[in-house]
Amino acid sequence: MAAELRFRAMGSDAHVIVVDGPADALDTARARIEQLERLWSRFLPDSEVSDLNRHPGDAREVSDETRLLIAKAVEAWAASGGAFDPTVLGSLVAAGYDRSFELLDDETSSPAVALPTSLALVGCTDIELDGTTVRLPAGTGFDPGGIGKGLAADLVVEELRALGAAGACVNLGGDLRVSGKGPDGGPWIVDIEAPGREVRLARVSLTEGAVATSTTLRRRWGPDGARHHLIDATTGQPSATDLELATVVAGAAWLAEVHAKTVLLRGAPHQFDLVDGTGPEALSVDRHGYVCRTPGMAGFLVDEPVGGQAA
Repeated sequence: MAAELRFRAMGSDAHVIVVDGPADALDTARARIEQLERLWSRFLPDSEVSDLNRHPGDAREVSDETRLLIAKAVEAWAASGGAFDPTVLGSLVAAGYDRSFELLDDETSSPAVALPTSLALVGCTDIELDGTTVRLPAGTGFDPGGIGKGLAADLVVEELRALGAAGACVNLGGDLRVSGKGPDGGPWIVDIEAPGREVRLARVSLTEGAVATSTTLRRRWGPDGARHHLIDATTGQPSATDLELATVVAGAAWLAEVHAKTVLLRGAPHQFDLVDGTGPEALSVDRHGYVCRTPGMAGFLVDEPVGGQAA
């Protein structure tokens, strides 16, 4: 029997499904997600991430979960060739993303400002992890963003399975991890949709793994929605990518999230250069609605993407 729960967490819509799990599984999952948010949110002044951001250059004591988050972020930075960079907090704030997204609007968001080159182009290279401490380089700020949601989904699904659930799914704002038996006893079926479009782009089937979608169609603000949260680490400015959406299937949600963002930022025709043949599979949608996918993505698709073809 499947049970499910929807709620708000980490600035996103959260959806948890547990198949044949303990009676308190949903409450346990929600409490864990909320605990991770208290550790990782840059918008909560008492979080460990906020403490790190207030003390760049200093070694700060952190929990095992936060150390894992920072370690995964550094790993993601290296795997993406620097396209994914969680130290772009200064760029996000400069673009006006200075509070939780639901509190932003065209009137109250800060005006975009030019970011000093020294801050815009600082990356992950010098983050130090030593035992139970983390030191961010001076002049940086850490934004867990999507990788935090992906890692939270991974941790909670693994913990639900360890508690005896036959299957579990956690979706945090489009970063989704599944494991085990689906609600109907078969694999998990995940629809891929573009925000603001009525047609479903594709449908993915998997038993173990993750699906993450990154898009410039959401989290926009400012006059005419001109600004968005996907920062190009090479410029420190919102990306001018020619893609609107990227979806990646991978073994873990944090990894799928990182590659989805990387595909989107790289843009056509090189969007799949870092995923082709490496394990994750991807599809992308350009600003004209054209869908393109890696050849291996076909193994996860229930039907062919609308308007798409293999790369």
